[in-house]
Amino acid sequence: MRRLRRLVHLVLLCPFSKGLQGRLPGLRVKYVLLVWLGIFVGSWMVYVHYSSYSELCRGHVCQCDQYQKGIISGSVCQDLCELQKVEWRTCLSSAPGQQVYSGLWQDKEVTIKCGIEEALNSKAWPDAVPRRELVLFDKPTRGTSIKEFREMTLSFLKANLGDLPSLPALVDQILLMADFNKDSRVSLAEAKSVWALLQRNEFLLLLSLQEKEHASRLLGYCGDLYLTESIPHGSWHGAVLLPALRPLLPSVLHRALQQWFGPAWPWRAKIAIGLLEFVEELFHGSYGTFYMCETTLANVGYTATYDFKMADLQQVAPEATVRRFLQGRHCEQSSDCIYGRDCRAPCDKLMRQCKGDLIQPNLAKVCELLRDYLLPGAPADLYEELGKQLRTCTTLSGLASQVEAHHSLVLSHLKTLLWREISNTNYS
Repeated sequence: MRRLRRLVHLVLLCPFSKGLQGRLPGLRVKYVLLVWLGIFVGSWMVYVHYSSYSELCRGHVCQCDQYQKGIISGSVCQDLCELQKVEWRTCLSSAPGQQVYSGLWQDKEVTIKCGIEEALNSKAWPDAVPRRELVLFDKPTRGTSIKEFREMTLSFLKANLGDLPSLPALVDQILLMADFNKDSRVSLAEAKSVWALLQRNEFLLLLSLQEKEHASRLLGYCGDLYLTESIPHGSWHGAVLLPALRPLLPSVLHRALQQWFGPAWPWRAKIAIGLLEFVEELFHGSYGTFYMCETTLANVGYTATYDFKMADLQQVAPEATVRRFLQGRHCEQSSDCIYGRDCRAPCDKLMRQCKGDLIQPNLAKVCELLRDYLLPGAPADLYEELGKQLRTCTTLSGLASQVEAHHSLVLSHLKTLLWREISNTNYS
């Protein structure tokens, strides 16, 4: 320890002491300085992670107090709160308001998710959990009939998905899910739990896309906590890093990680085809059109057989929700008309109001993503044509609701090009 202190003392003094620089070879001084700098940066990154860990990983707030008080119910409550059969594993949260953990339930790898927005500000709300109960599980109230709850749910879906003829069937599915114990009645705790879940954007999307093969399957819930099937692999290998450190990496390093550690190119092509199919599923589906409002490789997941799965639906939004947020919003320029990270609408500078239609369709944003994902390592005979198709795709513009024909044609060409390259091979 004494020798180590002496070495550190020498390293700290050497930039200021000509005598020391004269006694130590120049290369050795530079080497020791680099080591010292590496230790300092590493220690700082570890400090940043652990100082934010208590904010990012607060899954205990989601657990069993409300169930034990009879406020909530759900298909996994007994396993979670009484039998302790839900195993919490690694914290995967990247934002304090959305708790995400890997876990194990019924011998299956699962993802555990729960939102805690109402419980975050402990200074403003020292009784965070009671505050959460009062706000999150406030509806429906005692005395609400099943007919009233049905109408309440239908009105909520109309506001968020649009007035669609398919919504009554979705309401029936929600009520069946609420009656998880199959006793042909929906208790107040069951209704409160389902209502709280519907306020979670991703849960609403999971219900709307449950018949689509590229969305995660919903496995169960307790209150507003829900379990989905686990996505075993992520296409963005920065996802294995500590959540607090991911924003610190430059985009160049993100791309390098993908090229060094990502799947072989033909597997990437198969994943990309699945992503393009997901874009099709979002366009004029049974429950309307959906917009991808944060297009990033962090949301691109895949199974053990390299079939695409959307890892996070939190930033996918129904068209009706986006329109309601943007239409008539005050603006000075188009940068004032943004929903999420990258759902942009034009600004009417004469009226100083945002319009409801988006400038860039889902496909154009996905193709921007695929340029960095597919072009590195692409076969030489495919590289030029693939680059051309992706450039054409990224230039899709105009109002997202007015590009249907061109959108479908470009998407079909891209899928055909990729399938032709990997069909009749082991990768197909």
